[in-house]
Amino acid sequence: MRKACVSSLAAVAAVTPAHATRDVRLVQRIAAGDETALTRVYDQFAPTVFGVARRVLGDATAAEDVVQEVFVSLWERPHMFDSARGTLAAWLGMLAHRRAVDRVRREEASRRRADAMAAQPPSPPPDIDEAVSSLWIGERVRMAVQDLPEEQRACVNLAYFEGKTYVEVAAILGIPEGTAKSRMRLALRKLADTLDAEGISSWR
Repeated sequence: MRKACVSSLAAVAAVTPAHATRDVRLVQRIAAGDETALTRVYDQFAPTVFGVARRVLGDATAAEDVVQEVFVSLWERPHMFDSARGTLAAWLGMLAHRRAVDRVRREEASRRRADAMAAQPPSPPPDIDEAVSSLWIGERVRMAVQDLPEEQRACVNLAYFEGKTYVEVAAILGIPEGTAKSRMRLALRKLADTLDAEGISSWR
């Protein structure tokens, strides 16, 4: 993958204007696995990326998380940079803005869910037998998840226990979206079979 990316970037460098050649060469080195080049890009552009994220989020800690996400994305998918569309600084700033906006939207959605739950009348205390049964089922589900192959377990944990979308799962694990969906389907099928065998069908 990195060899193909390097070849592609090399072809771009041959026709790139002089003022953008440095950006292309740095990304080309990153595509070849040069961590020194990534460090150089980070040192040069991290303050800009942080500034963009903080303006959107209004929170330094959250902005630092976005900075990390942006440079992980650059390291894992350097081929996404297109010098014909702008500078490396502009591209990184765009990534920071997108990720910051996505984070704001997720937080707003979470707040809306929390407000909706808070507005609901309190539920009556659960029956003791029902509570014990729920705890047992939850433990069986957890154990069934732990028994999944590692790559499937990672997808389930991200999607069901951390609320990530297929796109986010694929990005975090560095795999194609279709692969993430396929692993999720296999995992759910195995979980359903395991839990059905124990008389638990609620997972479906």
